[in-house]
Amino acid sequence: MPALEILLESPPMKLLDRLERPFRRYAVTHVTVYLIALQVIGYIALQSAESQGGQRAQEFYQQLPLDKYHVLQLHEWWRLISFLLIPGFSNPLFFFLGMYFLWIMGTALEDHWGAFRYNVYLLTGYLLTVAAVFLLPIGWDMATNTYLLESIFLAFAYLYPDFVIYMFFVFPVKMKWLAVFTWFMLLMQFLTGEWLTKGLVLAATGNFLLFFHRELWMTLRGSQRRMKQRMDTAAAEETAINRCIVCGVTEKANRKMEFRYCPECTGTPCYCMDHFTGHKHRQSVKV
Repeated sequence: MPALEILLESPPMKLLDRLERPFRRYAVTHVTVYLIALQVIGYIALQSAESQGGQRAQEFYQQLPLDKYHVLQLHEWWRLISFLLIPGFSNPLFFFLGMYFLWIMGTALEDHWGAFRYNVYLLTGYLLTVAAVFLLPIGWDMATNTYLLESIFLAFAYLYPDFVIYMFFVFPVKMKWLAVFTWFMLLMQFLTGEWLTKGLVLAATGNFLLFFHRELWMTLRGSQRRMKQRMDTAAAEETAINRCIVCGVTEKANRKMEFRYCPECTGTPCYCMDHFTGHKHRQSVKV
């Protein structure tokens, strides 16, 4: 077996199987509620700061994102957590809908995986995000929770591709099409973004691939097998001499099959033995 297949046949999920039994009792259930609570706190705090003036709101917002310089040089360690408080929307309606959708996705993932694996997925995404910030050179960009939340969306869209949401409360869109658009946007951000953006994209997609690479590999292998079968069938049909007029089987598709031609029928059609047995002119055809 090639080295790549050996790697893919031995996924980190096996490690989770060994860790889940002793550590499952420490898993935080309904952890999505805590993620939402953090963003609600951040949203209320930002709205309160804005009521005191735009400058005050901007100063407060600058204290939340995660970046290497402020943590290591200025010792602002709270940024390791505060970047999770940053709300994705300032509009109250969009913020509510965003939190509601996050609750749907997180609840579905926890129901599918269980609390322990969902906790590990979130923790892995968090650690990869922090690693992207600290391993890249110090720059002006700051990290928010955007890409961590996108990794939740990617997992949900993969597991529930036919889940439908209504854009603008009118247009039904399946998750798989939103996932295609999201993957395209992530690719563009990776190609055109700054180094930190590239690192955060890799963190989000890396978290997804770490958990789903085996399923993706098996799907790819299945697609390759189906394509090969169709190509083999097409090649056999192109070179076949005998083809049953009833079922279409050829000597290429079934090498053990025997065929008979009926001179009593118009065009002297070909029959496989399965269908020739019941043919009305079978007695007049010499074997």
